[in-house]
Amino acid sequence: MWRLIRQFARTGYSDEPAPTAEDAWRHEEQKVHREILDLLGRALCIRQIDAGSCNGCELEIHALNNPYYNIEGLGIRFVASPRHADLLLVTGPVTLNMKAAVLAAYDATPAPKLVVAAGECACTGGIFSGSYAVCGPVSSILPVDVAILGCPPPPIDLLRGILTACRAR
Repeated sequence: MWRLIRQFARTGYSDEPAPTAEDAWRHEEQKVHREILDLLGRALCIRQIDAGSCNGCELEIHALNNPYYNIEGLGIRFVASPRHADLLLVTGPVTLNMKAAVLAAYDATPAPKLVVAAGECACTGGIFSGSYAVCGPVSSILPVDVAILGCPPPPIDLLRGILTACRAR
């Protein structure tokens, strides 16, 4: 064991520099926060609904909550109930089994409400289009304000789509 420790001491540490972040969007962080407060007067509350996706979009949505994107700091938060939501973020094609739940969530969301379809499947039906178990894209069931394409869309595109929906309000 001492031989191994001496080898570590002779070799040193092989540190590499931290990667540079692409922080172009971070410069507008205060502006975005102020804009959300001006539009809503409080935080933007989002209810995310999985209408039948493969969970690829959900993984990217979860990335919005990590320290790099930190959407909580921008005044955007996810809520557990559509009754507390301003915006519904729907992923996946609407399956027959989820159609009633999606409509119930939409009806429970107080007006004025926004709907964002996130991902290729939510926008067009994607690879599930034409399946016997799928009703179609979200727009066939609900009025969609913003569609975010991509399979799955990266977190920065999700954030841009959410902010576009807020500005359209």
